[in-house]
Amino acid sequence: MKKQKVTVILVSFFILLGAAFSFYYYYASKEIKKPKVAIQSIPGQSVRPFSFINQEGDTITRKVMDGKVAVIEYFYTTCKSICPKMNENMAKVYQAFRNSNDVIILSHTVDPLRDSVAAMKAYSLRFDADPEKWIFLTGDKKALYDQARYSYGMGVVDTTAEDISEDFIHTNIFVLVDKQGRLRMHLNKDGNPEAYDGTSEKSVHQMIEDIKYLQEEK
Repeated sequence: MKKQKVTVILVSFFILLGAAFSFYYYYASKEIKKPKVAIQSIPGQSVRPFSFINQEGDTITRKVMDGKVAVIEYFYTTCKSICPKMNENMAKVYQAFRNSNDVIILSHTVDPLRDSVAAMKAYSLRFDADPEKWIFLTGDKKALYDQARYSYGMGVVDTTAEDISEDFIHTNIFVLVDKQGRLRMHLNKDGNPEAYDGTSEKSVHQMIEDIKYLQEEK
């Protein structure tokens, strides 16, 4: 009888031990699968106030980003190099979240002299863009450029573009901003932050997964 009790206790112990390890590996694997999206903003820093005009001719301010995950890009409508591929990929982001109320896309022009409200509207119609979800912005060039540099960390100068002033931001980078207005980047397997390349389907797919993570982030 005593031997049977010992056997029962040992069997129960190993069953409990196995269950504990099963739960541990289950939750550990869930944590491993979670995207790692690092905060790039310094403590207390967030997107600066702004006021631009959208494709409908309405004034858009910083408030449009409140409580939303935002994807930021800079492009121009007459661009024939990287911009078409960038917006082809941005359209995939738009389609992934067009029914979400907490994700927004802000596409700023770098050439506001040419990119009038009418030009931005015509461009947006290529993608059937809802002006509440995918917003094309024009306005004062200095304000647009200051926002790019000081809110989103952009500042690539391309002096080879035709008929564009020397001060010209032309970058393939998409910027991801969380609901608190902080810049975020994906951490690769080595733990290093990686910018989102708007010309790369793989990078944009990763950004879509990271947006889903930020939607649920507490």
